[in-house]
Amino acid sequence: MQKLDNMALFVEVVKARGFRQAAEVMDMPLSTLSRRIADLERSIGLRLMNRTTRRLELTEAGNVYFERCVRIVEDARQAHEQLDDFLAKPKGLLRISLPVDFATIYLSPIISGFAQRYPDIEFELNLTSRRVDLIAEPYDLAIRMGRQPNSSLVASLLATIPRYLFASPKYLLQSGTPTEPEHLARFECLRMGTLQEHQKWTLRHEGSIHEHQHAGKFSVNSMGMLRTLALHDQGIAALPEAMVKEDVAAGTLTRVLPDWELTPVQAYAVTETRLVPAKTRCFIEYLRGALNPEAAA
Repeated sequence: MQKLDNMALFVEVVKARGFRQAAEVMDMPLSTLSRRIADLERSIGLRLMNRTTRRLELTEAGNVYFERCVRIVEDARQAHEQLDDFLAKPKGLLRISLPVDFATIYLSPIISGFAQRYPDIEFELNLTSRRVDLIAEPYDLAIRMGRQPNSSLVASLLATIPRYLFASPKYLLQSGTPTEPEHLARFECLRMGTLQEHQKWTLRHEGSIHEHQHAGKFSVNSMGMLRTLALHDQGIAALPEAMVKEDVAAGTLTRVLPDWELTPVQAYAVTETRLVPAKTRCFIEYLRGALNPEAAA
């Protein structure tokens, strides 16, 4: 790497036709520049230029070396300018892994708005419940729900989504309606996921906390399926309000224990590194603003 840096300095010295002029252009001490060129010559094993008090002359080896180096340095300069353009202007292909339900309920209109704002970005959207490997697989980012494990990945909080309990009027007519969290033990509670942490609901109301451990007959890994089961009178489900607002308006679902709310679910944008291109950075910022319009305002 040092040799490459010295090669670029050599090109600048030749272009400026002298050490002093090049040192002024690069705002570098003349002694440092002279030492770096001498280091380059020692590493190559050949003298590249003859220095006199009046002018600088390239040796035969220096001429050959300059012709090759000037193209390499120019290519590197153009590459850096192109990368700067990527940082400044969002464009290119954006590959995203998305959870199915969250993408369908929340992100479809947001992504459409983002695409209109940034027409130079193309999208490859993979809707899956699988946790893709951001290091081994070619994704720019993944949207993930819930608490994120400690890892080398970078997780940026996008939104905190409130959840409430819902059931169909028919189910409540058949089974009764709980009026206190303690009553939930007598009802069929639909579980989201199979982990131990998914078998517990934590409900809060005005400083009071109630933890309900449930073991219903249904355990699913899809929020959409959970809603469907609730609509088909199979029990009480913990669902985001935005997901069921039309059902509530239509009277096909009703809120259970309306004074109580569950622990909200957090949505994260996860990337392999903090050093992301403009397309990824702008998408994360756009999502955060769209999912939290009051904070953005």
